[in-house]
Amino acid sequence: MSAGTSRSRFRLVFFDVDSTLVTIEGIDVLSGNNPDIARLTAAAMNGEIPLDEVYGRRLDLIRPTRRAVEELGRLYLASLVEGGVETVQTLRDAGAIVHLVTGGIEQAVAPLAAHLGIPARAVHAVRLDLAEDGSYAGFDRRSFLTRPGGKELVVRDIRARTHGKAAFVGDGISDLEARPAVDLFVGFGGVHTRLRVKENADVFVTEPRLTAVLPYLIEEKAAGC
Repeated sequence: MSAGTSRSRFRLVFFDVDSTLVTIEGIDVLSGNNPDIARLTAAAMNGEIPLDEVYGRRLDLIRPTRRAVEELGRLYLASLVEGGVETVQTLRDAGAIVHLVTGGIEQAVAPLAAHLGIPARAVHAVRLDLAEDGSYAGFDRRSFLTRPGGKELVVRDIRARTHGKAAFVGDGISDLEARPAVDLFVGFGGVHTRLRVKENADVFVTEPRLTAVLPYLIEEKAAGC
């Protein structure tokens, strides 16, 4: 599909980041792939533990520095899922407004968003507090994205200000929680297949290329248009 021959079915398209736009889980990378942290992440993404029970706990254990967060930003760029750039560009060319909605670290997600042509105002993530020397000093505990149901609240807030149909693409339970706030929830299993997401998504794709979601988000213009 190319610009000028297709249009978006949705005015707004929301994407998760970790294990959706990229093949890694940022918090696990920050932990040095500590197996205990990875287990907590998997449990939260599979809906076994409420997100707010693990979010601050993981960061307090890891205490990521500015240098580590900057390195994660570089790894995000190097770990883009196959077809990720094409998918976002196709949607934007077709008239969709693309937002990133993630419990990931804002400072690490920012370079990825810029690479995809997504403005900072359309990036919804959790900002870390870092001291002058770059050491960890906490995180934005007011953020909806650190607690269960947070993505639904973020999406509803955006939709209240931008009218039109909306879709969400994500892999985890925290993404699925946004389903009541959108017209279509697309589960992406190209990196990880979460059983509860597969069973409850409106549409579920298993192909590793993110472009597999496009047929559900884009419609071709009629001949002669």
